Amino acid sequence: MKLLTILRLPIAQRLPFSSILQKGRKYETASFGKNNHYFSAIVEVSELDGVHDDAKATEKDAALHLALSRLSSEFARESTSSSQQLFEVRRVPVTPTGSLKLDVALGIGGLPKVKEHPKMGRFVEIYGQEASGKTTLALHVIKEAQKAGGFCAYFDVENALDPSLAESMGIDTEKLLISRLNSAEHVLSAVDTLTKSGSVDVIVVDSVAALVPQCEIDVPVGGVLRDVQSQIMTQALRKIHYSLHNAQTLIVFVNQVRSSSKSRQGAKDMYEDTCGGNALKFYAAVRLKLRKTELLKDEKEVIGIGISVQIVKNKLAPAMKKAKLGLRFGRGFCSESEVLELACEHGIIVKEGDGYLIEGEVFGNHHEAELYLAENEVVFYKMEGHRNMHLHATETYRQPLLLCENLKVIIEALLDMASDAFELLRLVW
Repeated sequence: MKLLTILRLPIAQRLPFSSILQKGRKYETASFGKNNHYFSAIVEVSELDGVHDDAKATEKDAALHLALSRLSSEFARESTSSSQQLFEVRRVPVTPTGSLKLDVALGIGGLPKVKEHPKMGRFVEIYGQEASGKTTLALHVIKEAQKAGGFCAYFDVENALDPSLAESMGIDTEKLLISRLNSAEHVLSAVDTLTKSGSVDVIVVDSVAALVPQCEIDVPVGGVLRDVQSQIMTQALRKIHYSLHNAQTLIVFVNQVRSSSKSRQGAKDMYEDTCGGNALKFYAAVRLKLRKTELLKDEKEVIGIGISVQIVKNKLAPAMKKAKLGLRFGRGFCSESEVLELACEHGIIVKEGDGYLIEGEVFGNHHEAELYLAENEVVFYKMEGHRNMHLHATETYRQPLLLCENLKVIIEALLDMASDAFELLRLVW
């Protein structure tokens, strides 16, 4: 005969948790409600051959009581989540990148600022070849964070930041903490300290390749030191990641690439790799690879570059998407061109041949339409707002799919519990 043991165990505090674990014929159900100060553990015990040892069963029950009570009091706050999270519409807090096309490619409207349940910050890596727009993209992220009222910090490890360039892009340098520390240990320790404070929204480290360990500074040129930077990055990222558990900070690491050869079946293949070891690749929630594709010219003068941004890694949406952006010297991203292109795709602006119809006015070519959007900020922000509405609508349609999957799992578990309950009643009667 199958015995069903029910334990009602008091807990030290109310825990909003609901989990269903099932493996083979053994399963355990723990449920916590808003007004409940106990949980029930239902354990199915297989048929016993012979007489049941009551003393041994009591000892096991007491041991289980003690173990579950310790787990509930020590680890439940960090390891459990509320059952209400399965039914609420989730939208990850993001910081826009300053480029609408890149925000669309990321799938969530920007770079993930906070991981929900529990709230914790994120790592983002921006890497690529020289003069491919890495610093410009990082500055745009700072600009968008300042628009939302956030406080930002910029660690200029390369000592190459021009404050006038940042101001021309719309960044308030008086509210931007700019630091130029001399060693990798000092920079990463400062990042950890700012992260623990919880008062900084965005931290940019530019760049990882320029982080010099203190031992390299002290050793003469030509001294042999192996993988010291990688070891420091690995240790520092572990500490900073722990600090992010209590912060809502987006940490952006700008990185460079190096070409190296790799032997494969007797032949050497050239490939690109980032600096600082592999730790940042694993910790980063998003990795963006930038590449320069073309020069933007106004008649005979070069006014900017065209870049391609590939989303190499994305933990919140499908990765390996690309966005082709325009970058103008001294201004940053070509926002007017992006708004015009995306508005035409969604029917907000009518395009017939080479002409454009915007707010009842007709423009003969692409350049005239861009100038109109640049000169009329009201129309520009109106078009941008329409585009954001389309993006948020797309995100909203994805949420019911996730909700249905969660409901399916819960219903299947409840049906299994109901069948076991009917079996118990049949045996009792």
